Amino acid sequence: MPLSGPLYERVASAPLVPAGLPLVVTLTGFTDAGGAIGQVIDHFRSELEPTPVAVFDADLLLDYRARRPIISFEGDHFTEYRAPRLELSLAHDDQGAPFLLLAGFEPDFAWNAFAETVVGLTQGLSVSSVTWVQAIAMPVPHTRPLGTTVSGTRKELTRAHSVWQPHTQVPASAAHLLEYRFAQSDAPVAGFTLLVPHYLGDTEFPGAAIAALDSLAVATGLVFDSPRLRDENQAFMQKVTEQVENSSDLGTMLHGLEERYDSYMAGSDLGRPIIHAGDLPSADELAAELERFLAGGPADDDKQGLR
Repeated sequence: MPLSGPLYERVASAPLVPAGLPLVVTLTGFTDAGGAIGQVIDHFRSELEPTPVAVFDADLLLDYRARRPIISFEGDHFTEYRAPRLELSLAHDDQGAPFLLLAGFEPDFAWNAFAETVVGLTQGLSVSSVTWVQAIAMPVPHTRPLGTTVSGTRKELTRAHSVWQPHTQVPASAAHLLEYRFAQSDAPVAGFTLLVPHYLGDTEFPGAAIAALDSLAVATGLVFDSPRLRDENQAFMQKVTEQVENSSDLGTMLHGLEERYDSYMAGSDLGRPIIHAGDLPSADELAAELERFLAGGPADDDKQGLR
């Protein structure tokens, strides 16, 4: 079906965007283990108050029936409709340094046109670099630092920060396509894939959001302070620790994950899998009480990516 109009509208009141800023991309709707990207978007919007420069048209890009927006109902009437947002904005980090932020829902439609539009917009603004982040579930322990796989054209980041370099085929996302198109245009681009403990994948895990912010900071030189997320993560981890300490089965499972993780990190080359597929613990092995606790996070459509 041909597009019925332009994919975005420029904001007439937007401030002048300086040339040469880094671009940060955070899109929800694909895999988002631990709610990492959704939390990062919420953090940026609430703490940094970015100013939209271009607003993308959800009616052209989004399948509403697959990812339904939220509408509030009170007693006998609807009170608020939370429209999905995808915006290119001017933002400033915690030290006042400016950057461009592309944040919101992942488009369902017109990926090629979307990628061409974003690349064209950012070329017009002479962006200095492009960095995006996603989070996937992996059989790794929460008691170790979250690892990353880094892709793109910035080899110094790949060498320094990839703990896992698989050779595989995966279902594509719009962010993958953006990286591919930016690389074709010779832009310096890096994508960070966070490896989140699989048993925390269905929760809002603040530690995953912190790791995402840290990855963006490493690639861009921007500063993202997150005391609220760090306080939330401390409380979250304390609850997880209590659950593990109260179950010998969980303790045994965690010890096994730690041993395999430490063995890999100590002696592996990056060409083989971080953990063999046949060695993965199943969800059933993760004791019912921990599953109930960790699966008790938000289940509304915001969790599915309409931000």
